[in-house]
Amino acid sequence: MVKSIVSSATAPATRHAARTVCLACATTTPISSSRSFSSWKRLPPNYPGHVPLTRLEQAAMAIGSSAMALVNPYRADLIATVGESTATPYFIYRLRDAMLADPTGRRILRDRPRISSKTLSMEKLRALPENTVGKCYVDWLDREGVTPDTRDQVRYIDDEECAYVMQRYRECHDFSHALTGLPVFREGEVALKAFEFSNTLLPMTGLSMFAAATLKPKQRSRFWNIYLPWAVRNGSRCKDVINVYWEEELEKDVSVLRSELGIEQPPDLRDIRKQEKEQRRRAKEAAEAHKNS
Repeated sequence: MVKSIVSSATAPATRHAARTVCLACATTTPISSSRSFSSWKRLPPNYPGHVPLTRLEQAAMAIGSSAMALVNPYRADLIATVGESTATPYFIYRLRDAMLADPTGRRILRDRPRISSKTLSMEKLRALPENTVGKCYVDWLDREGVTPDTRDQVRYIDDEECAYVMQRYRECHDFSHALTGLPVFREGEVALKAFEFSNTLLPMTGLSMFAAATLKPKQRSRFWNIYLPWAVRNGSRCKDVINVYWEEELEKDVSVLRSELGIEQPPDLRDIRKQEKEQRRRAKEAAEAHKNS
């Protein structure tokens, strides 16, 4: 049944993309330094869509996109840029090596599967039994009003294999949401980013936790007292989530997968917020009744 859910669009991508040279590179006056910081002399791209950057450009992009993402944390393109510009030269290689050290991770790197509505049949996922990984995933997408087609293409990581690792992490993010049950609004995202930082050590996930400062006092208190301890404990001790071949786990009971990975499901954030809203409503009604008595 898995083969019917995962379409043929998951066929392995071409390993070595043809290299092309931009027009500016072909017409500019030669410069003596082979590693010039000039934007007029760039190395050719290593894969389709790749934009080579100098170290100076990479640092400027990391600082600028990080600042703007804090101002507007709903700008997915800025968060994606932060992720790519801060992942090298060390962190993305560490994550790639974690995949190479794991049999399933090596298969993922070899097969190069992609996650989108073209590679996964949403209708067939909705038909799966309750509490399966695939059903939890599609139910989460439907509840939060999101699709698997919103992830930007990786552009700024030079190594082609590491670029795929970042793309895989990015496309599997919603599976982590479904696995933990954390919602897509800011409080849930900050909690999930804390978990991902403990598990992947990608700087972007750690930087995203600064968004906790923008939460309301009760939300901040929940993060520090409930979700951050949960994230650190579970993210640091569980298996590398990047090595989950999600396409092969769709029919598995989600509680079994959590147990295999060593992940405890956190308290239901939506339920907590619903209870607090109900308490506020009752308190308001009681105050009005007392005032009118």
